[in-house]
Amino acid sequence: MKLSRVASFLVRGHRASRSGAVLLKNSYSVSAVRDSTALLYRNHGEPSQVVQLESVHLPQVGPESVLVNMLAAPINPSDINMLQGTYAILPELPAVGGNEGVARVMEVGDKVKALKVGDWVIPRDAGIGTWRTAAVLKADDLVTLPKDIPVLSAATLGVNPCTAFRMLTDFEELKPGDTVIQNAANSGVGQAVIQIAAAKGIQTINVIRDRPDLQQLSDRLTALGATHVITEETLRRPEMKELFKSCPRPKLALNGVGGKSATELLRHLHALIFKDVKIRGFWVTQWKRDNKHDALRNMLDELCVLIRAGKLSAPACIEVSLQDFRKALENAMKPYVSTKQVFVM
Repeated sequence: MKLSRVASFLVRGHRASRSGAVLLKNSYSVSAVRDSTALLYRNHGEPSQVVQLESVHLPQVGPESVLVNMLAAPINPSDINMLQGTYAILPELPAVGGNEGVARVMEVGDKVKALKVGDWVIPRDAGIGTWRTAAVLKADDLVTLPKDIPVLSAATLGVNPCTAFRMLTDFEELKPGDTVIQNAANSGVGQAVIQIAAAKGIQTINVIRDRPDLQQLSDRLTALGATHVITEETLRRPEMKELFKSCPRPKLALNGVGGKSATELLRHLHALIFKDVKIRGFWVTQWKRDNKHDALRNMLDELCVLIRAGKLSAPACIEVSLQDFRKALENAMKPYVSTKQVFVM
């Protein structure tokens, strides 16, 4: 008998895309330059060693381009992997670090219709280099955000909340009262999953590694809307049966760790007894490339509604200047850290 799909197991993955050169190559001539302070790297290696703070020249704003002033840009794990040279796809060097952030439009080209001076914008795709004070970018590579949301929410909206939203939407038909289980629950994606799920009435079982500040972290995730917060060790213990007396077995599992943790998530899925589990990978950058217009706009609008309602907040952030990049990069790589380093320009 053919069984309907009632459970999914989703592997969170990251990839990168192209990166523009330090000087953007455009079809128009450059008759004027502007200076931008940027975090550049010319080779791969230890992030705090290969990155340098430099002044770069920007080309004149062309007919289809805009000049933007970066407001804030976070350090994400994928940014670190790019610097180390361990990412699946690496930008052409030299490159400006950073794939996410929010900027203000300062000048628009003659043919630009969708953007105006003063608009807040985020990258549509990875690879434009956001760790800098200013940039000249193609207008089509940017998408607007409302200016009535917090800057840190805008700066961290394009990757983790979008990933969380799509994973909760595209792989299983979840209804209020259903349960989702995830590991790496303290990550940026994990925190977004907790909040978006709570806003939809979906219960979450959130798995984290044991650590010295376990209770503090558990309380913080609970405050975000987590239904249950457990450790990796608890996930493997018989008391999980007691937990499932208070909530249904999960219909969707989100894996950002792999190994034994992923195996344990699979074991607790609702449909495992029927061997009807599907494993899927997800890369939000590819989704954006495939959904450049209405679907992306609608998702961002829905996420901004949650932000305005106080139902989706940015992860705990530490604001740093570009000049303090070495310390910021080192802190971003420390284990058991749930705060995100954000460059504020």
